[in-house]
Amino acid sequence: MKNSSSTVELDDFDRRILAILGRDGRITFTELALQVGLSKTPCQQRVKRLVDSGLITGFRAIVDPAKVGLDHVAFTEVKLSDTREDALKQFNHAVRQIPEVEECHMIASSFDYLLKVRTPDIRRYRIVLGEKISSLPHVASTSTFVAMETICETAR
Repeated sequence: MKNSSSTVELDDFDRRILAILGRDGRITFTELALQVGLSKTPCQQRVKRLVDSGLITGFRAIVDPAKVGLDHVAFTEVKLSDTREDALKQFNHAVRQIPEVEECHMIASSFDYLLKVRTPDIRRYRIVLGEKISSLPHVASTSTFVAMETICETAR
């Protein structure tokens, strides 16, 4: 990859490091170095470079939503009444304040945003929709699709 403000130059070692850390962010540097085929210090230096460059943006625990009572997933289409830049910025800022919204994507379609909303049940979703999502700046209408079963998710 070419080095620019948005890309980082990667070699095969970097790609292997990223793949392994993507599967197991808690792996020790000793084990990571062994799997990648480097000694420990150069491996640590590469991980530090990948973090410092912004390519690795963090490490986190992946929580089983069902085990914490958050196994209801709804996808909400949001259509805005105004799509000028200032209105989009207002919506973007406000939607980030709703903890139940796991993901928010601007969409090129007949609606403007697609939200992934996780709640304990449909009753709580209805409250979040009515009191929080529908009250976001410039929301004209919403449409909901309830997930019956999650087959796969990237964060699992």
